[in-house]
Amino acid sequence: MTPTPHLPSPAGSDAPLASVPAARFMAHAAAWLLLIGLLTGGYVSAAMTGKVPADPQMALAAHLNALLGAFFLLGVAWTLPMLRYGAVGQQRLAWLVIVANFANWGVTCVKAWLRVSGVDFIGQPTNDAIFVVLTLSVVLPSLAAAGAWVYGFRRPHA
Repeated sequence: MTPTPHLPSPAGSDAPLASVPAARFMAHAAAWLLLIGLLTGGYVSAAMTGKVPADPQMALAAHLNALLGAFFLLGVAWTLPMLRYGAVGQQRLAWLVIVANFANWGVTCVKAWLRVSGVDFIGQPTNDAIFVVLTLSVVLPSLAAAGAWVYGFRRPHA
C-alpha cells in the first residue's frame, strides 16, 4: 500500500491534501470537467464532418478549454494548503475557478453552434450577447480567481 501524499500546510504541520475540503471539491470538479472535455471531442468530430452545424475551430476550442480548465482546477487545488486563506476563503476561490472554467467550456460550445466569436461588441445581437455572457461568466471570474490565487501566496501579517 502506498502512503497518501502530503503537502506542508501553511502552519507548518503536515496535512493530507484530502483533508482540505475545497481541494477535494476542486479535484472532483476537475474530474468532471476532464470527462466533459473528452466527450466534447465527439462534438468536434461532428462539427468537422458537418454532422452538426457548428464551427469546427470553436468546437475544438471548447474541447481544449475543458481539458486545460481541468488542469487549472487541479493546480489551484494542489496549492490550496499553501495559501493564506482559511476554509471559507479556499471555498470562495474554488467556486470562482470552477464556475469560470465550466462557463468557458459551455459558452464556447454554444458560440460554436451559433458561429459567433463573441470577443467584442460588433452590433450583431447574438455575438454581443455572447460577449456579455463571456465577460460576466468567464473573463471577470477568471481574473478575480487568478488575482486571489496570486494574493493567497503572500505571507500573512505577523
